[in-house]
Amino acid sequence: MRQKRKQILTITAAIAFGLALCTLPVAARAAALVETVVTDPISGIAIEGYDPVTYFIDGNPQPGLPDFEYQWQGVPWYFVSAANRDIFIRNPEIYAPQYGGHCVTSLSRGYLSDGKPRLFLIRGMKLYFFYSVANRDAFLQSEAASVRQASNNWVTLETGLTGEEQSVADAVGDPAGAVDAPKDGETAPPH
Repeated sequence: MRQKRKQILTITAAIAFGLALCTLPVAARAAALVETVVTDPISGIAIEGYDPVTYFIDGNPQPGLPDFEYQWQGVPWYFVSAANRDIFIRNPEIYAPQYGGHCVTSLSRGYLSDGKPRLFLIRGMKLYFFYSVANRDAFLQSEAASVRQASNNWVTLETGLTGEEQSVADAVGDPAGAVDAPKDGETAPPH
């Protein structure tokens, strides 16, 4: 009796381990996905729920409210008032952070990192977020070159991100070994 339990546990563990190995490539790719617009990882709200218009009006970001929500770029944005929401709706490209809220300095260096909504600068009527104070300081040393390099890198890096145009399932791809069902008149491929 005791031997049978050991065998059952061993077989169960082997099956679980095998399944984990089969799903590892898909899970690893899914974990590596980054959204086009930086969102709060728990709520999914753009720029952690801060009202993007308040950066320009107050010079100090204010948390928005779910009562004044607007969907843009496939994610919800919060605003402190209906007036701010309506301003954003008319010209979201003006008020939304550049590069979807990703750190401009990291982009200029060729990689993505989420910018923090409380670490920001407005330059040339454009809102830039930074991952760290050190990244913001580096940006201030060479603003024009950083923006130019970030823009060049964004064109390449943005294509692999998920957002309104692409679902996570599309970005991850088909699971290993998945075969499309045959269309009418076709035969299934041999296995």
